[in-house]
Amino acid sequence: MYEYKYVETSLGGFLRQATHRETIEKYAQDGWRLVQVLPTHYDSHGKPAEYEIIFERLIPSE
Repeated sequence: MYEYKYVETSLGGFLRQATHRETIEKYAQDGWRLVQVLPTHYDSHGKPAEYEIIFERLIPSE
């Protein structure tokens, strides 16, 4: 069985730094595996501005 974690992040934009790489690296170090990246919010030009990164990891058997 797997557990999942959903993390909001940004790919940057005007006056904002992208944080997606740091987010992926942070969770990978804790044993999480990247599953999918989904856009959740769009700017006024229709470009994705916010993303949800979905991670999973195996729940150890007892």
